[in-house]
Amino acid sequence: MMTFSLWLAFLALALATTFSPGPAVLLAVSSTLELGPRRAAFGSAGNAVGVFLVACVAVGGVGVLLKAWPSAFAVLKLGGACYLGWLGVQQWRRAGRGGSVAMAAAAEGGSRLLVFRRGMLVACSNPKAILFFAAVFPQFMPAGAIAIGRFLLLSLTFVCCTLLAHTAYIGLAATAGPRMLAGPRMAGLQRGMAVLLICLAIAMALLS
Repeated sequence: MMTFSLWLAFLALALATTFSPGPAVLLAVSSTLELGPRRAAFGSAGNAVGVFLVACVAVGGVGVLLKAWPSAFAVLKLGGACYLGWLGVQQWRRAGRGGSVAMAAAAEGGSRLLVFRRGMLVACSNPKAILFFAAVFPQFMPAGAIAIGRFLLLSLTFVCCTLLAHTAYIGLAATAGPRMLAGPRMAGLQRGMAVLLICLAIAMALLS
């Protein structure tokens, strides 16, 4: 049985991890600025589902496999980096478009299903997330065993922290963004987000 103090320790670690800016948080903010908070929420829901899938995969032993086979890690790493880079390029191309052009671009890449899938893919294409769960989960699980109840408690705790963090960032972007960065300044912020996504993609590609 998991003690309350042990769960609190994991909760603190999960909150620190999920509130730290990364690809998923950056995607939530950029989606809010481009598509609005309601559509961005679908991306965060997709990211939460992706996080749960990553936890299942990591506990299933794929994290150990990635550590043992550097080539498999490299393939997943480059795939995730390419996807983040592609998102950054798309964000840059859509930034600053006015009128019907912007509306058409948002409609093209902003359906609820596409935004949900985008968030899920960002979570699933990050090899560091798999290695994080593979390294952290064993510290909170019984030695030499996988307790399903404890796994569900820990993974769902992390998912809830992810949703909480994204809700906070989406709310901040929805409230402060349009008032402080209207017109050309908003386009500049969107391009800045695009550059950050591309920089994250490069950093992921160079990750050892």
